[in-house]
Amino acid sequence: MDKAVVVIGIGEIGSVFARGFMKLGYPVVPVTRDMDMAVVAAQVTEPEMVVVAVAEKDLHATLQKLPDVWRDRVVLLQNELLPRDWQQHGLNSPTVISVWFEKKRGMDSKVVIASPACGQFAELLQEALSTLDIPVTVVEDEAALLFELVLKNLYILTTNIAGLEAGGNVRELWLNHNDLACSVAGDVLDIQEYLTGEELNRMALIEGMLKAFDGDPNHGCMGRSAPARLERALAIADQASLEVPTLRRVAKAQA
Repeated sequence: MDKAVVVIGIGEIGSVFARGFMKLGYPVVPVTRDMDMAVVAAQVTEPEMVVVAVAEKDLHATLQKLPDVWRDRVVLLQNELLPRDWQQHGLNSPTVISVWFEKKRGMDSKVVIASPACGQFAELLQEALSTLDIPVTVVEDEAALLFELVLKNLYILTTNIAGLEAGGNVRELWLNHNDLACSVAGDVLDIQEYLTGEELNRMALIEGMLKAFDGDPNHGCMGRSAPARLERALAIADQASLEVPTLRRVAKAQA
């Protein structure tokens, strides 16, 4: 029998990964918020991989408590994820997948575009999710991964924050509120450049965001976490002494 796959966080997204691995014949060991990871790790000392599928807000607390025997088998999939998030926990080269499918309760997974993955388990992730008709592309190096992570951040933050003002879906945002979308995207990329320490290819990132818009043009802009995303973005901007005038205007209007 194949080694077990540990899935930390069995929400909607975590359950998708669990199903994919079970379809390949892997036993899946779920870890919920009420379970002690150390106790599970004492029983599952050599898993195939450990998929960390907790929400963004719970990521750092989870990685702080991650058992040592699991640290070289980690897969990360959170939104608003960048290398600094895992490096501060001493994880040098986890497998990372930028998730571009949506899963809501009572609904099948809905693909926007293919989800890029990088790292030692990228091909296995590709195989597992293909059993559910969810496409995954394997990217080969850290530079390509960084681009993909920033792209997802750009998409999530731009649509959520602009959506606080414009509402509607991503097609309507780009067609009817283009100045707002571009201004928010510019502020978001200022923050991403600060967080990554890199000068980003803004044109290529905007083009990638538009490709994602085309993948699901009716995708709603403003998720329930939009206010929290704006608050986090402004906290980072304040730390970095960034102006981000459009983000500040949107926040003021929401106050």
